[in-house]
Amino acid sequence: MQTRTLGRSNLQVSALGFGCMGLNSAYGPMPDRNEMIALVRAAVERGVTFFDTAEAYGPHTNEVLVGEALAPFRQQVVIATKFGFKFGPNGERIDGLDSRPAHIKEVAEASLKRLKVDVIDLFYQHRVDPAVPIEDVAGAVKELIQAGKVKHFGLSEAGAQTIRRAHVVQPVSALQSEYSLWFREPEAEIIPLLEELGIGFVPFSPLGRGFLTGKMDASTTFDKADFRRALPRFAPEALKVNQALVDLLAVIAARLKATPAQIALAWLLAQKPWIVPIPGTTKLHRLEENLGAVSLELTPDDLRDINAALAKVSVQGARYPEHLQKTVGR
Repeated sequence: MQTRTLGRSNLQVSALGFGCMGLNSAYGPMPDRNEMIALVRAAVERGVTFFDTAEAYGPHTNEVLVGEALAPFRQQVVIATKFGFKFGPNGERIDGLDSRPAHIKEVAEASLKRLKVDVIDLFYQHRVDPAVPIEDVAGAVKELIQAGKVKHFGLSEAGAQTIRRAHVVQPVSALQSEYSLWFREPEAEIIPLLEELGIGFVPFSPLGRGFLTGKMDASTTFDKADFRRALPRFAPEALKVNQALVDLLAVIAARLKATPAQIALAWLLAQKPWIVPIPGTTKLHRLEENLGAVSLELTPDDLRDINAALAKVSVQGARYPEHLQKTVGR
């Protein structure tokens, strides 16, 4: 497995990470817990060293699962988790954000216990909280770093000015935001800023929440527990139009003797040497397919062909419903 360093930090990770959210939440019926623990361990055995979880996944239970799965490999892996949402007295997720410094420190202590670790390798603010100045957030994480409870500070879905302001108080090691062949908005402002400041980029949903694998079409239906049901981009009429993108990917993939998913991941890896995508899966064969992208080197001609093909396709549908869209890019 190749490794990459996230920006100018000394945080070295596998070139492809593992997004853990779907191991027990968000994408439909709950997978078998023991099978998911075995899958995470299989990822480590195949060279993956970067695992992404959050208190909000589950909620709380995803961290417990990841902590148990990675306990035998603690010295080999980097675990990222996140803070910033509100929860009720029984651990249930409730509407609203909470990045008050005192709350950040409470979450850190709870995450350390759930993950069964002595230090959190990378601690992201999950969403920017407009009620708390980002300088206060960065200051709280700085104190956690000074206390030896956190190693690196990250932001998720933050806007350019927020990133810049936070970085002054406590250097930001990584930004996690959506970026893929069907969501290229970060290219306009965010990626140049990250390059300027020396911040690594961790794209989530690098396979378009499964769409770029080519395994969906306009007739695809989603389980009632699958949050893609609420996303405009996954409405049948949008899927029908967006199929043109996957069809183009399939043609390029066939020429390069790869799969559409591998092309999508290899394209991301080719953008910058400090980009580390974190595809998630619940299936071993998909994990192995994804990891195959690391050794797939796209030539400048390949990249030109892909970009030319993409320019002919207009992706339909917002990536979030309006109420969620308001929480990103702040």
